[in-house]
Amino acid sequence: MKGVLLVNLGSPDSTETKDVKRYLGEFLMDERVIDTPYLLRLFLVRGIILNTRPKKSAAAYKKIWWDEGSPLIVLSERLQKKVQAKTEFPVALAMRYGNPSIKAGLKELHDKGVTDVLMIPLYPQFAMATTETILVLADKLQKKFFPKMRLTHIPAFYNKQEYIKVLGDSIKEYLSDKDWDKILFSYHGVPERHIRKSDITQEHCKIDGSCCNTPSPAHEFCYRHQCYETTKQVVKYLDLKEGQYFTSFQSRLGRDPWLQPYTDQTIEDFAHDGVKKLAVVTPAFVSDCLETLEEIGMEGRDEFVEAGGTDFYAVPCINDNDDWVDVLAQWINE
Repeated sequence: MKGVLLVNLGSPDSTETKDVKRYLGEFLMDERVIDTPYLLRLFLVRGIILNTRPKKSAAAYKKIWWDEGSPLIVLSERLQKKVQAKTEFPVALAMRYGNPSIKAGLKELHDKGVTDVLMIPLYPQFAMATTETILVLADKLQKKFFPKMRLTHIPAFYNKQEYIKVLGDSIKEYLSDKDWDKILFSYHGVPERHIRKSDITQEHCKIDGSCCNTPSPAHEFCYRHQCYETTKQVVKYLDLKEGQYFTSFQSRLGRDPWLQPYTDQTIEDFAHDGVKKLAVVTPAFVSDCLETLEEIGMEGRDEFVEAGGTDFYAVPCINDNDDWVDVLAQWINE
């Protein structure tokens, strides 16, 4: 029997500092998130970060928390229910960190008699800290707890035209009655070393402005290339002109170089350069979450206005958009 497991990032169980600390501990101790030797990672996370960051993060979560719970969880549950209504295969939901766990999602399908699971990581672009960590953990869990279960997955869908159409249409619809000067495509950042580690050729990724535009097998697992390609495809679909759009990367952590240009600096630079009306799209996420609602929708807006901008539009993610539901159901049924 076949079934489907939708997997998103995850969220703390509540905005209480203890729950945020537990969530951040699981997230940051992932060797594909902070890819340092275990003892160093343990020192950084438990010795430094978890002593300061949870309280600040809890305050940020409180700003965006809904009555029903975490926006990311609520939106993911809505998506799962809508997709289930469009297919005869059992569809379960899991989070890489927090609840419901991937183990719980696999067990739910196992208890329904599912032996063949199609996993759908809800990330358009491949990255070590997103798609890869989901697939690696699922594989470990399958071998240990569900040995008779077979796992397959849908690869990164950043360039699938049906996804580009859904994303492009959602942007067009949201901005249809708004006057804007420039659109910023802001993707979640990753350390530059992650790009090089994911390079299956071990020589292509130079992060020099040209490698992402030079055809290579490395692009199958290159987050940077896939982000720029997403922008390129949406720009083409929306018929945007040169100078109307820009690509940047957000949410950097630590002192090591991360993908640039940085979103916060870009937002300020735009305002200083005379951009008055800015729209920001976050195509690395399919569901609105802390990074889209608070970091972009609140912090980004404040930075833009303080630097001289007037109108700031945080374009919602595709969430449980009916067209997106139809696309997922189509991929599943095919």
